[in-house]
Amino acid sequence: MAHVGKRVVKGREGVDRIKLYPLAEAVAMVKARANAKFDETVEIAMNLGVDPRHADQMVRGVCNLPNGSGRTLRVAVFARGAKAEEAKKAGADIVGAEDLVETVQKGEINFDRCIATPDMMGLVGRLGKVLGPRGLMPNPRVGTVTMDLTAAVAASKGGSVEFRVEKAGIVHAAVGKASFDADKLGENIKAFVDSVSKAKPAGAKGTYIQRVAISSTMGPGVKIEPNTVLGG
Repeated sequence: MAHVGKRVVKGREGVDRIKLYPLAEAVAMVKARANAKFDETVEIAMNLGVDPRHADQMVRGVCNLPNGSGRTLRVAVFARGAKAEEAKKAGADIVGAEDLVETVQKGEINFDRCIATPDMMGLVGRLGKVLGPRGLMPNPRVGTVTMDLTAAVAASKGGSVEFRVEKAGIVHAAVGKASFDADKLGENIKAFVDSVSKAKPAGAKGTYIQRVAISSTMGPGVKIEPNTVLGG
């Protein structure tokens, strides 16, 4: 039997693993149990009633968190000429074309978000096997293939988070830091759930959002009553 540390045991105290808590109470519980020596990330996990093996049940999108994610992303942009200059002025950390492709092919991926102008996708397509598994491939559906690089870079830097359902029908994302004000965390969580709700695919049958839970990096998961995060 695996050893369970004292911190984990203490963190679990008072958390009913079956009960569904109202959003405000769940946030308070997670914040109270985030006692690590660093500012823990608050993460959300949503179980969806979809089977992503079917194309018409894939869930993917982007959410602009109203209060930011608390994390500074490194953004890479594939662009040339004037658009490359626009990306640099917008605050992109890495900008390039063929040179950036070569860098990525060497395994040097020093960025968290990848954006490209539409004309660069023929080039970027060569990196599908490298960027795809890492969830970094630019995609017009989430606003990372665009001519408006200023807006795309600003959104990435300002707290937009991408989401994509996993094989088991689960969506994970970071929605803030434990140091955030409880109300701001609540607003971010509601915004994320709303974005996932709006991304409901045509092929989804039955109950779409089946379970919502939040946790801090080192803390226990706390299940949320869906009605307290849906519809506003």
